[in-house]
Amino acid sequence: MLIPGVFITVLTFPGVIVHELAHQLCCRICKVPVFKVVYFQAANPAGYVLHEKINNHWHSLFVSTGPFLLNTIMGAVIALPASLPVFSFGNAMFYHYILLYLGISIAMHAFPSTGDANAIWETVKRPDAPWLFKLLATPIVGFIYLGALGSMFWLDLFYGMGIAIGIPKLLISLLA
Repeated sequence: MLIPGVFITVLTFPGVIVHELAHQLCCRICKVPVFKVVYFQAANPAGYVLHEKINNHWHSLFVSTGPFLLNTIMGAVIALPASLPVFSFGNAMFYHYILLYLGISIAMHAFPSTGDANAIWETVKRPDAPWLFKLLATPIVGFIYLGALGSMFWLDLFYGMGIAIGIPKLLISLLA
């Protein structure tokens, strides 16, 4: 069954918003001027951040991959308070399921886009890129492209569920 990407994007819009906020936050941390931010639109791309060209290699990598870290952490933290009532106590309220939805949708949008991979790759190809940067950034580009390929097979959904449901369940079982 093929479900249009725009439908999934609209359904999981909180994740798109957090993803773009993460890019913007990383730009701010690196003091990269931002010209325009679209946090969400029901189109492709679902959101974007237009910023000044980044000259620092490490800043470029940070801005491109920042959403992976922020969306992953936020997805887990938001879903964690709902995990005990839903999975252990059986006394979940409606808002617990809302928290799980938010956690999953935010974690689903953790993967950087192929546009982010292209930005990293352009930085890797620069003649002034340090060898350590090239060594670390090249496999990241490959993983981003694999993630984009995997999203055709619902990898992003499985990742979101693993972060928002799997990790809290694992913590509960370890601490119980």
